[in-house]
Amino acid sequence: MCADWRQVLIQPQASIEQAIEVIEKATLRIALVVDEQQRLLGTVTDGDVRRALINHTPLSASVVRIMESEPKVAEINDSRARILSIMERRKLLHIPVVDSQRRVVGLETLLNIAQQPRYDNPVMLMAGGLGTRLRPLTNNCPKPLLKVGNKPILENILESFAASGFTNFYISVYYKPEMVMEYFGDGSKWGVNIQYVRENTPLGTGGALGLLPNDMPDLPVLVMNGDILTRVNFEHLLRFHQQQRGAATLCVREYEFQVPYGVVQAEDQRITSIVEKPTHSYFVNAGIYVLEPQVIRDIKPEQHLDMPTLLQQLMESCKDVAMFPIHEYWLDIGRMNDFEKAQKDYMEDFV
Repeated sequence: MCADWRQVLIQPQASIEQAIEVIEKATLRIALVVDEQQRLLGTVTDGDVRRALINHTPLSASVVRIMESEPKVAEINDSRARILSIMERRKLLHIPVVDSQRRVVGLETLLNIAQQPRYDNPVMLMAGGLGTRLRPLTNNCPKPLLKVGNKPILENILESFAASGFTNFYISVYYKPEMVMEYFGDGSKWGVNIQYVRENTPLGTGGALGLLPNDMPDLPVLVMNGDILTRVNFEHLLRFHQQQRGAATLCVREYEFQVPYGVVQAEDQRITSIVEKPTHSYFVNAGIYVLEPQVIRDIKPEQHLDMPTLLQQLMESCKDVAMFPIHEYWLDIGRMNDFEKAQKDYMEDFV
């Protein structure tokens, strides 16, 4: 998003002349009209100004008279590809980015969004699991190489990161490592660089991080399990983590569980209530993380460590661990019915 988008915010009581000054000073060719809570009320472009001049509208008049009161907007969690598609389809040069309350949180321009970003942040993909719950499919094939649609699960993940501008990958391998390494090679086929982290014994979802090289860029590291099908926006995730200024960020997914019976509550021998098949909602670990480089450096090589344990240790040390709720598509392909669902969802939503 444009770094100087706040310079184009104006209040509805501003005059057309003031709007012209904002448009010319910021060189973005647009002004965003917002209320005191920074909720978007409308937009004013140089085209709107020209039409006002043609109609002899006084420059002292309120900007509300000439603004577009129902502008097209993008939502904060929209992917770069989706925003670009909207702009091209509507022939827009700018599009305000808003949150769920319609508060302005940014501004995208066609010139800016069409340029492919590049992130040097390391991306660690966990691909060493045995996949025991997917046997017999994994008897002769590591789970990350099982195909969803026409390509392996791990390739879908790699391409999602690459499409967002990430190019620096590490893949942890343990079960049938040669098959994974032969398929992905050095990553040049996807325009990225891949290095491999080989576990001699299973080290857990966090222990493999202790094997990462010491010469990685001093940047937050994105970590993801290699058996997840998702549309999470990794750019937004990284930006969120940086804004929180914590040691780690954990992606979570809302999970609802319905008790299939009437739940009885009682005091001593007296029933106080009966709730028929109540539904409980929880946030569950989505298997996607962002970790500060110091967190990685503190993990001892060959130390067995699971990610929940690592995050718990950080919290016990008074380090902040942020929660990033994801509403985009997400599926953990851990069991056979998950694998079958992934095939169906991929053909309907991803192709």
